[in-house]
Amino acid sequence: MKKAVIPFLLLPLLASQAASAQVDLIAIGKVDGNYQDLSTRTASTLENGVAGNSLGGIGSGLAYAGGNSFIALPDRGPNANVYNAAIDDTVSFINRLQTFNLSLAPNPNYDSLVVGSLPYILSPFLTDTTLLSSRAALSYGVNGAPSLNTPVRHYFTGRSDNFNANKTSTNPYNGRLDPEGVRVSNDGKNVFITDEYGPYVYQFNRYTGMRTKVFKLPDYYAISNLSSVGGTEISGNTSGRIANKGMEGLAITPDGSTLVGMMQQNLTQDTKKYVRIITIDIATNATHEYAYLLTDGSSVSDILAINNHEFLVDERDGNGLGDGTTAAVKKLYKIDLAGATEITGKAAIDNTTTTLVKTEFLNVLTTLNANGITSDNVPAKLEGVAFGPDMVIDGKNKHTLFIANDNDFLPSINGVNNPNQFFVFSVDEADLPNYAPQVIAPLNRDDHDRG
Repeated sequence: MKKAVIPFLLLPLLASQAASAQVDLIAIGKVDGNYQDLSTRTASTLENGVAGNSLGGIGSGLAYAGGNSFIALPDRGPNANVYNAAIDDTVSFINRLQTFNLSLAPNPNYDSLVVGSLPYILSPFLTDTTLLSSRAALSYGVNGAPSLNTPVRHYFTGRSDNFNANKTSTNPYNGRLDPEGVRVSNDGKNVFITDEYGPYVYQFNRYTGMRTKVFKLPDYYAISNLSSVGGTEISGNTSGRIANKGMEGLAITPDGSTLVGMMQQNLTQDTKKYVRIITIDIATNATHEYAYLLTDGSSVSDILAINNHEFLVDERDGNGLGDGTTAAVKKLYKIDLAGATEITGKAAIDNTTTTLVKTEFLNVLTTLNANGITSDNVPAKLEGVAFGPDMVIDGKNKHTLFIANDNDFLPSINGVNNPNQFFVFSVDEADLPNYAPQVIAPLNRDDHDRG
C-alpha cells in the first residue's frame, strides 16, 4: 500500500430542488475513469490489456470512515472487455480498497435560480490503496495465482476460475472475490466486506488488507456446482445464490455490534423478487433473516443503517449511463427490523412469506432529473450508499448522504464519458428523526499488524 494525496478533476454540475420534503442534492464530484490508483506494483497490464491498477468501479461499495474519509470499494475488476469467455472475461485484478477524502466546500458561483447549480463543491482525493489478502493459502485456477503472492500473503483476485471445485461456493479459501458491500468497524481498525462469489462476509485489517475473520452464512446460500462461467453455474444449481447476484449490500449498526447483509436478488430456490436480509452478530456469529420484496427495481445494491433497527435500501434497475440505456428506477426505501417477522432457518421462501414493510424515502432519479441530469446520464449502477458528517446549512443542522456509482472500469462508452461519481444529498433532521450516526475512531497505524 502506498500513501499519497492526489487531486482529481472535479466537474461540479451545480440547484437544489427538494426530492422529498427536505432532501436536496448539494454536490457532485467526479473522478475520471482513466486514472490509476496508488498501487504501482500492480500496474502491469492484465490479461485483457487493461492496467492492473485502473481506478474504476469504486462505487460498488461506499463506507464512511470518520472525518472526511470514506472507503470506496471496487468490485472484481475490469471484465467488460471481451477476451476469454471461459472465465467470463474476468482478469487477475487484485481486489483492493480505495480510501478517499471527500471534502465539501461552498460553491462561490452557486446560483439558486439556475438549474444544475449546486451550493457545494465536492473535491475527491485518493489517499490510500490497500490490497486484500489472506495469510492462509488460497485456491487458484491455472496461472491464476498473483505474482505478488508470498508464503504468508495470498492475494484475492476477480478471476472467476480461482476456486476449489470439490467444495461448495462458501469455501473461505477460494481465491476469487467479487466485493460489493463495505463498512468500517467503530474502532476504525477493520473493514467488513460482502462477496458475490460465495456469498461470504469477510473481515479485513483496514491497514494491511489481511483477512482476519470469516462470517459463515447458512448452507442454503451456497451452491454446490461451481463454474468459472456464470451461466453454467446458474443452470447447474437448484439452490443457493444466483451467479453475480449474491451478497450485494452491507450495513453496520451504529453501536458497531451487528452486520446486516442483503442479497442482490432472490436465492435460486426462492420466489423471484423475494430478497433475503441477514443480520450477523459480530461477537457471536448468531444470525437472523428477514424477507424484502422488490417492487420497482430489479435488484438491491446496498443497505445503510439509520440506527440499530432502521435502514435504507438501495433498490434500482440496471439502466442508465454505462449501460447505454435510460434509467427508470433509482430509489431508497426505508425499512424497520424491530418486531419484523423472521424467516431465520427457512431454506426457501415464496409469496406466502411475510415481507418487511417499506416506505419510499428518496427517489434519486427524479431528484437528479430536477437538477438537470437527464435519465440517460444517470449512472446505471448507483451502488454505494453512506452517511457522511453532519453539516450546518442555512443555520440548520443537516445529515449528509453520499451515493456512488460503479462504472465497470469503463472510462467511456461509445464516446461518452463514464466517470466514477459521488452524489451528495443533505437530509433534514426531521426526515430522519431517529438517526444515530456511527462514530468511528481515527485510524492509528501504529496499532496495526503491518503484515
